[in-house]
Amino acid sequence: MTTHETQLGQLIAAGVMAMLVHSSQAAVTAEEARQLGASLTEFGAEKAANADGSIPAYSGGIEKVAGYDPKTSKHYVDPFKDEKPLYSVNTENMAQYDALLAPGTKVLLKTYPGYRIDVYPGHRSMRYTPAVLQNTVKNATTARMAGAVEGDAIEGADKGNLPYAGIPFPIPKTGYEVMWNHNLRFSAAVNQFTGFALMIDSAGNWSEPTRANVFWMHPWYDTKGTLRGQTFDSVFGLTSVVTSPPKIAGAGYLAYYSSNTALGQKAWYYTPGQRRIRPAPDFAYDMLMSGGVMWDEVTGFLGRMDRFDFKLVGKKEMFVPYNVFGLTNTGLAKDFVGKKFVNPDAVRWEKHRVWVVDSIRKPTASHAFARRTFYLDEDCWCVTQSEAYDSAGNILRVVQTNNFPSYGTGGINLNSWTEYDLVKGGYYVFNAGYADEGHQVRDYDTAEGLPLTLTPQSIVGSSSQ
Repeated sequence: MTTHETQLGQLIAAGVMAMLVHSSQAAVTAEEARQLGASLTEFGAEKAANADGSIPAYSGGIEKVAGYDPKTSKHYVDPFKDEKPLYSVNTENMAQYDALLAPGTKVLLKTYPGYRIDVYPGHRSMRYTPAVLQNTVKNATTARMAGAVEGDAIEGADKGNLPYAGIPFPIPKTGYEVMWNHNLRFSAAVNQFTGFALMIDSAGNWSEPTRANVFWMHPWYDTKGTLRGQTFDSVFGLTSVVTSPPKIAGAGYLAYYSSNTALGQKAWYYTPGQRRIRPAPDFAYDMLMSGGVMWDEVTGFLGRMDRFDFKLVGKKEMFVPYNVFGLTNTGLAKDFVGKKFVNPDAVRWEKHRVWVVDSIRKPTASHAFARRTFYLDEDCWCVTQSEAYDSAGNILRVVQTNNFPSYGTGGINLNSWTEYDLVKGGYYVFNAGYADEGHQVRDYDTAEGLPLTLTPQSIVGSSSQ
């Protein structure tokens, strides 16, 4: 049997499983919802440890770490910096761990000599605030999918006929619901960082980094409740101003993503050479942004789901990047950028339970990828890694999110990720190397008092400063 035939068989099996899940289970009942806070956490994860204890029981996540001050620290302190890997997985022993490896990870192990993953003790570090937990429990029996196209929108019992500010589907029935949990994952209301986009070509040469000052916003989690009204009630927003290289310094971008994705994102782009700000509705789907990354790859996935059928495969134990403080907060680019891949010493892997969602491009849709598979951690509801395939079943791209908990505010930080391009042979690193001079990452539970550029006109002002 060929590799393509094997992958096709696996894909069909996954689709059958997903259809059975979808057809045999209705919306969450009150009886099912009683699992939340009992056998399940309030946000829908399995509360208990796994059979051998390699995935610990959930105990509330991280709240405080010695040496970190949320008001003054420029970077997060790594609470696990003294831990050593339990073991490493490489091309020689990967068969032993086959069931725990994503197809993309296997491809990297087979393709690049010296590539490995270091597996550390597991830590369920994601912390939720009481208000978000309460809202998530309320959403369990009231949130629902909406829109003319499946996956387009969500509704609920809160104001504006929307879900409460929490995870909308803690007991998901479909792939679309799982992906909406990612869209509305609990994160700091505002994440401020200075970071870079760095491309390493197939010969191992660095491009000139594109550096920017960036604010990422999750308006529904603003504890003062003001940011939603200032951002068109968006579930996610971002604003950035490029600081280097000089030829594009001053370029600015602003975008908001709605709870109804059929409306499209509200986006604007400022070009300093033209001194003009203009709408940017095309910055979506597989349109390329800096470094060859597509817009719908940001944070693991971003945007509308109408071009793919998203099928829920199920949940399984896997090795995933997790608590990646070294690459995002304490490392230097010169130490982790390798010729073919990121230095394995900088990336922490742990065993976690993840939801697997397989998405197949619709026959009438246009997209550079024919299939994408996502792996979402059960605690953070965040995409930890994914693969993209061509029509022949070959893996084109592997994405790993360098996630870490925003323990100062609660929530998860997804502003850094690594993409391996298996066609061109290079890779891209986004928003890492925070220990470099001038780099920082800060999280805030409210937008009040922050210098946010929330309108197209304010981008012009911030770009000219």
